Amino acid sequence: MPLVPMTAFLEDAKKNKYAVGQFNINNLEFTQAITEAAIEEKSPVIFGVSEGAMRYMGLDYTVAIAKAAAARAGVPVALHLDHGSSFDVVMKCIRAGFSSVMFDGSHHSFEENIRLTKQVVEAAHAVGVSVEGELGTIGGVEDDLAVDEEDATLAKPEEAIRFWEETKVDYVAIAVGTAHGMYKGEPKIRFDIIDEVARNIGAPIVLHGGSGVPDEAIKKAVSLGVGKINVNTENQVACTEVIRQVLAAKPNEIDPRKYLGPARDAIKEVVKGKMRLFGSSNRV
Repeated sequence: MPLVPMTAFLEDAKKNKYAVGQFNINNLEFTQAITEAAIEEKSPVIFGVSEGAMRYMGLDYTVAIAKAAAARAGVPVALHLDHGSSFDVVMKCIRAGFSSVMFDGSHHSFEENIRLTKQVVEAAHAVGVSVEGELGTIGGVEDDLAVDEEDATLAKPEEAIRFWEETKVDYVAIAVGTAHGMYKGEPKIRFDIIDEVARNIGAPIVLHGGSGVPDEAIKKAVSLGVGKINVNTENQVACTEVIRQVLAAKPNEIDPRKYLGPARDAIKEVVKGKMRLFGSSNRV
């Protein structure tokens, strides 16, 4: 089936209290692994693409691979720009064939974030593309993003509610204590913020930095209104660990298929586990 916006599974996820996973596609093997996991789990899925990954793969390759995967999958697949930095980048992705975009205006002032996000929503919704907006600053390191813990700021519930009311984004990412990358300790998630915001807006909450968050914390967040969870680092770790193991056992191996194939299988298993945890398995 063709790529779909994230609104395609929004109502079902809200009704049945599950979250759809965003898994970043960093190359062909990641895309194949995530797609096969979605097929086997009968789960909707979101392909996340950072600006860094887009530069690495090339915009045309990225869209072509995603479209081929969606056609094969037979389940709802959204191709989503992760942390879009500007209106121009967002529009470039929409014109290229992305079905969903995130505009990250969290580094602007609150009022400027609203103004810029409204522009993105107006342009994207006009062509049937879903939009995610962000409030607060999520710490950690992922791709081009690096935010020190002391610079991370939690979202204020009253601002998050007003942000949604004025922008009407389809999904709202709020900083609630998670971070990009792997955690040194256990993350302290502010469930009270998730609860208050979710009860007062009509959009699902997005949890960035889903890698390494304890299962029980994920389940509680979903029960309170989180409808999208981003996972990338755990897939990268699983991929790299297997490659290291293969090359340690066979240091003269030069055929990339011999180490990328097992790495792809490892990514698939991580994704399948997350889909079951998020509750999105057997939903299509």
